[in-house]
Amino acid sequence: MSKLYFRHGAMNSGKSTALLQAAHNYEERDQRVLVAKPAVDVKGDRNIISRLGVVREVDLLLTPEKNLRDAFQEVAKDASISKTPIACLLIDESQFLTPEQVDQALELAVLDNIPVLAYGIRTDFQTKSFPGSKRLLEIAHSLEELKTICRCGRKAMFNGRLFDGSFVFDGDQVAIDGVEVTYESLCADCYLKEKALAN
Repeated sequence: MSKLYFRHGAMNSGKSTALLQAAHNYEERDQRVLVAKPAVDVKGDRNIISRLGVVREVDLLLTPEKNLRDAFQEVAKDASISKTPIACLLIDESQFLTPEQVDQALELAVLDNIPVLAYGIRTDFQTKSFPGSKRLLEIAHSLEELKTICRCGRKAMFNGRLFDGSFVFDGDQVAIDGVEVTYESLCADCYLKEKALAN
């Protein structure tokens, strides 16, 4: 039986880079992978963009109403023509998946024997769970934290949202990095200090 993996970390912890490296590792061994991301992540349009500058077009762009398992199987049918089986599904920005899509990812791993590696953040700029991340934390076989550091040198675990250079703590849960706002990874101490300054 294959597994559903959730690899999570604060902003700038190298999640997209790790996903692209995993894809490279599979393909270097002549195995085919499918790469997906939720359509709400408009940064890069149909591309995954690593902060290191690596870019890759996704095979599946997932809108909220799309059944992840069905979409995968549709593409897999085309793969069977080339006689190259799909070795795994890699999902970037998995916090934006719906809980139903996370359940479908589990079905894909368990019932279809396709490993699913989901990369994303656990919480938003207000330290609240994203629905997709919450469900992944509940049902993923394997949880792995990708670490990064705060400006003070401690482990960063929160995502501070900046608008016009100032930290904000109110607003919509989803605002795409570099498109509407920017983010800074912060430790708990620095996050709480910035929150106190903003009030």
